[in-house]
Amino acid sequence: MDQGVTLPETRQASERTVERTIHGGLAVNESGIDLRPDPSRVITRLFVPGREDVGPGDSRATPVIDRILHLDDASVDRALADVDTRFADRHRNLHNTFIEHSTVVTLRLDEHESLSESRLLLLGASFTHEYAIEGAALCNPSAVLHPHPDQQDGTQFIMSVRGIGEGHRSSIGFRTGRLSTDGTVTIDQPGKFPAISSSTPGVHHREVFSAKLTEMSDDRENAAYVLDALPEVFDTADLEAQIDSLAADSATRRRIDSTIGNLRDLAHCSYQTTFPDETHESERVLWPQAPAERQGMEDARFVRFTANDGTVTYYATYTAFDGINVSQQLLTTVDFQHFTASPMAGSAATGKGLALFPRMINGMYVALSRSDRESNAIAFSDDLFCWPTSELLQIPIETWEILQLGNCGSPIETSAGWLVVTHGVGPMRTYSLGAILLDLDDPRIVLARTTEPIMTPDNDRRNGYVPNVMYSCGGFAHQDTLVLPYGIGDQTISIATMSISELVASMNSCI
Repeated sequence: MDQGVTLPETRQASERTVERTIHGGLAVNESGIDLRPDPSRVITRLFVPGREDVGPGDSRATPVIDRILHLDDASVDRALADVDTRFADRHRNLHNTFIEHSTVVTLRLDEHESLSESRLLLLGASFTHEYAIEGAALCNPSAVLHPHPDQQDGTQFIMSVRGIGEGHRSSIGFRTGRLSTDGTVTIDQPGKFPAISSSTPGVHHREVFSAKLTEMSDDRENAAYVLDALPEVFDTADLEAQIDSLAADSATRRRIDSTIGNLRDLAHCSYQTTFPDETHESERVLWPQAPAERQGMEDARFVRFTANDGTVTYYATYTAFDGINVSQQLLTTVDFQHFTASPMAGSAATGKGLALFPRMINGMYVALSRSDRESNAIAFSDDLFCWPTSELLQIPIETWEILQLGNCGSPIETSAGWLVVTHGVGPMRTYSLGAILLDLDDPRIVLARTTEPIMTPDNDRRNGYVPNVMYSCGGFAHQDTLVLPYGIGDQTISIATMSISELVASMNSCI
């Protein structure tokens, strides 16, 4: 059941291309691409009866196991054959998944119990369920250039998407596409077998732990006892050794249980995951792994970051949501196969909407922030993971942005300045897109801005899971073309292109 990845033809949408001319003569070219949530894109997950994701309940694993053990061999074979008939063509290596899940539950069996392969597989199948990663919505795209060595025509890119499924849980998926030499944007059909991957512990950053514990108002003496003995970067084994030392001193300390719980929760927020070689980028699904993101990974803002030595790394800031609280996490990858996730700290990284610049400026990392939840700000740091302060950059002025402002992804470097696509929220909670231009050498300076939206939810783009929302988590530039994927109604995704020089020319000067 190990089928290879064969991608069908790309989605050519040129027959529905529409050019919309707005203020200042700016032409926005709609690609006609219409990516909709596909409920047939399912992943497999461990399912324990009585311990469903929603609602209280105790495990009913033992009686289920007992019933399976008492089935006769013929019934087991028939049931397994039925499962294979209905599900084998929906997943790669489905039997491997069943064996993995059966291993989890056979810990409840007598160590001398011996099960046939068919019974083990049926046991695993009974503790497995499908989850439709896009069952409710597909939205919040972010696209970056990602050229492949065998690229022949056009410019290849990869686009992250937010899939929303049962229980409004969000995950991060991907699509691949290209911009051809004639300006046509195409998106490849995704691979057939979306899948998640298990995670392993990552490395931890002392300054992040220190800042996070301060935010939690954790006991400073306890926190200092643990962190001061650790190096700047440490692993989970280092942390656990120091936790043991703290626990041994419990007679002279208070609230150590709280500190230990906070330290371990923070440690779980750093992890890494690697997808098998046979998977295509569009099949790889980043599934919530950390306590901070148990309810979802939202609004990933990817950036193609070029270091001073010319090496390229892809970063993404995303919102971790635990069902009550939100926090910022940083994804790192060079190949979209191996990913590391780490927590971010500091007042500028509070809430949602942190977006990294694609290179350092004057020896500092730079990011856009919206820590006050309504204005665009800018932050500088010598540490990618800690963003202690921010400076106000842009406040809501126009009616279409009067409720709040935010960025729509990382700034794009142009000859005229840093181009930032923004979103503004106006009456009836309508999300529209605008733009500002920042000085290349000092991005605290706003050179120009749009006074009218460049895109807004008109009559044919207003309905969806969340009405009246047009939103993007980032686009990219190729020569004079801005490629901007955007979500409609927090439910579907389309892509627009426009001339960067025309967009800049349509802006009003701020200096």
